[in-house]
Amino acid sequence: MASPRTPFEAVLHAARDVTKLDCALDAEMLGTALLGSVYAIAEEDRNSAVRHFVSDFLSATSRRRTAAATTIRTVFAALVPDAAGAASVKPGAQAPSWSGQLGKVRLTGSYAYGDVYGDQTSYLATFAYDDSTSGGPEHAVVALVDHNIGITKDVFVGGPAERILGQVREMCAGDALTWFREEDPARLRGEVARHLVITDELGDLPDEGSLATDRTLVGARLALLPPPAPAATVDDEPEPLSTAERDRLVRSFLASPEAARFGLPEVSEADLASLHFCLSLVLDHSATFSDPDPLRWSPAVAGLFLLDWVHRRAVLDMDDAAMLPRVVRSWAAYAARLRGLPAEAASQTDTSIEEMVPEFVRLYTTGERRSPATAAVAQLIADGVDPNDPAALDAWIEANRQRMDDEPA
Repeated sequence: MASPRTPFEAVLHAARDVTKLDCALDAEMLGTALLGSVYAIAEEDRNSAVRHFVSDFLSATSRRRTAAATTIRTVFAALVPDAAGAASVKPGAQAPSWSGQLGKVRLTGSYAYGDVYGDQTSYLATFAYDDSTSGGPEHAVVALVDHNIGITKDVFVGGPAERILGQVREMCAGDALTWFREEDPARLRGEVARHLVITDELGDLPDEGSLATDRTLVGARLALLPPPAPAATVDDEPEPLSTAERDRLVRSFLASPEAARFGLPEVSEADLASLHFCLSLVLDHSATFSDPDPLRWSPAVAGLFLLDWVHRRAVLDMDDAAMLPRVVRSWAAYAARLRGLPAEAASQTDTSIEEMVPEFVRLYTTGERRSPATAAVAQLIADGVDPNDPAALDAWIEANRQRMDDEPA
């Protein structure tokens, strides 16, 4: 057979045996896998790219009358019902017996589970077809939301649902640092969907998992759940802590036993500026998350802060660098107590931070992770220039411009 000349011909070739599948679920899994390649290569707004592809595919194949062509058109229309032309697609005369069950599922359970730190939450929903014989077995949709990077990091559709749910329950029951609960279906839909919007805009997708291949089917299943409350669909940026709220939180922290354990309330007058600067960095970092919470600290959050963010975003002097690990360890312990985390969780975070200190010091010393802007400010300070003095700043810029002009090529 000649090579397909268009992407649509390639899809028709890949779906040539679709009518031989045993049930609607198998067909939907094939359809979402085929559309996964479109999702994976899209450069922006991946979900819209899939919708536009389906619209174009339905238009380009409208005159195809083979059983495979009419069937895969029906599958795509069921998976992406908001694509142009999807509503008018009808199963052909040669449609498999299961075609009437495409997308005809009902929710049978909705759950959430994750780590006690709040780094990641997985949402699990189970679905059953109206007719399990032609539709297929009860299956599970799982979506992993990563709160540290603010995306739905992976999605998965599989079965049997009872087996997957049982494995999750057993895993959580055997681990004191995880939790499991039944979840409101509307909240499940809202949380997964709002983080998927960010995932859809990524330039590069996470490397592992089934995100691309299962994304379209997951979207179709989510659309069957009750819509989230209006507040959960607002696209506005979360409100940062006000100055008064930050001040109250800092005062509460400095009066805490955790701060006392690290000697922070008794620092010398000379170290007060560094202490409050380090606390401001801790609060500023928490505001960078899509779900900001100054009390959400974990080994992962501490690593992001100490080994990456602070080097890119802040200029530390030697006093600040000496103070910061103490502040982070005490703040993490304070946050763990307020959130009621298990002692094991608090201990793991503290141990992790202590183990990060040598690498933090190395990165501070080398400056290798400084952003260009941070590096420029660091150089200003090293040259004895006050960044807040416009005249001195202009003079420094002019001197450095002249220096670069004078250097041999």
